[in-house]
Amino acid sequence: MSNSVDGVWQLIKRGRGAQTDWFGEQVTAESLAETLTAMANSQGGTVLLGVSGPVGSVTGVRNVSNTVDRMLHAALSSDPPLIIPLPQVMRINGKAIVIAQIPAGMPHVYCLDGRYLYRQGSDNAALKARELRRLIIERGEASFETEISRGTTLDDIDWEKAKAYTASLSGLSETNTEKVLLKRGCLAEKDGALYPTNAGILLFGKDPQRFLRGADITTARFASETMSDTFSRQDILGTLPDQIRRAEMFLVDHLRKDIQLGSTMARAEQFEYPLEAARELVVNAVAHRDYQISGDGIRLFVFSNHMEVTSPGGLPGPVTIDNIKDERFSRNPAIVQVLSDMGFIERLGYGVDRVIDLMRQQNLSAPLFEEKAGGFRVILRNQTPDAQTEAKIAAPTIQFKGEYQGIEINPRQEITLAHLHRPDSNQRITNSDLQQLCPDVHPETIRRDLADLVTKNILRKMGQKRGSYYILNRDQT
Repeated sequence: MSNSVDGVWQLIKRGRGAQTDWFGEQVTAESLAETLTAMANSQGGTVLLGVSGPVGSVTGVRNVSNTVDRMLHAALSSDPPLIIPLPQVMRINGKAIVIAQIPAGMPHVYCLDGRYLYRQGSDNAALKARELRRLIIERGEASFETEISRGTTLDDIDWEKAKAYTASLSGLSETNTEKVLLKRGCLAEKDGALYPTNAGILLFGKDPQRFLRGADITTARFASETMSDTFSRQDILGTLPDQIRRAEMFLVDHLRKDIQLGSTMARAEQFEYPLEAARELVVNAVAHRDYQISGDGIRLFVFSNHMEVTSPGGLPGPVTIDNIKDERFSRNPAIVQVLSDMGFIERLGYGVDRVIDLMRQQNLSAPLFEEKAGGFRVILRNQTPDAQTEAKIAAPTIQFKGEYQGIEINPRQEITLAHLHRPDSNQRITNSDLQQLCPDVHPETIRRDLADLVTKNILRKMGQKRGSYYILNRDQT
């Protein structure tokens, strides 16, 4: 909220709502405490004392000191006590008003006389049991991830994966796999027996989606700037580590590249987004999403001009859009710990600064963060490298944008066509040539890529067996 008179008038002009309310000087302490508590359990807000009526008439307060004390007393009457910034005093048209600010993302869930309240429009309403439980977990006062996963037994754990994880740890005196998982919050004890927790099933389960629906990633590459009928889709299931690895493979296969080929057939590639930045967003979504939400999973959508990573649930605890670069809080500390042990993430932060730096290094815009009802989204936008970057590339550059003459092609096929369009390529390419250009790709994949280009009438195959080679189909060029 602006601390100016204009800022206060803007609040009043917008009217009462979830994050703004006002009272006359004679408001009861109970009514004031209810609103402060409800805002603290919601998105925070501003309360004005000395403003009355439905349209917000400034009536002022006569005893400023007493009004400030009453405001603080009302805040402290909740359980736990609501600690808010010292209320401000402002004069409007010669009349004093007292302004209390309740920050967003308060660290606790607040109760008043046994009631858990939240803001429903301009009213204070009681939280339903399901909403209260979610808020308690969201603010770190209980943990969904360390609850015993309903209907599971130790047989639902993939013990080969669990043992491999335990064996990879260094510096631990404990080597027994069950005890390590117990310490990590992946197992819990009940009535003298051990059971998998939700974290244990997500990280080491044989079939995590059997017990936790929506704990998956939907990936898609669209040909245009919006969702369309032309796309490649992949539903990624399995444990969280497996999901991260498969999502990274999807990014490698579907992010477009600028291809540079020199006279020695050496190649240089630059993804349309920094691969590490895109990967970091996926890891963050997997580590920090709200796994209580069973109706939706993580969505990784790549469009022609941007990519989006959307995760179920809002930002956790005190983290907001405004402080996301600096605030540190995880709703899933057990999952974060294990993924950190496996080398996927740094436990000290979310990697937001790293994503911003990587985008800047590639002359791309900073990521855009959006929090909407039921989800949190990060958007990366691509753009043409600036002139200074282009000047650094000495070799001729041939670029494709994921398609050739309106036909979708994959990154290896882009390299094939880039080679064939070079003036010194003799306008032919063999399996061995493409294998040299893509040394990390299996020969069978190379063979299938070339055969697919023939099927699409982009290439023609000449010769037989060892003497065969491929040329552009001039009937299609």
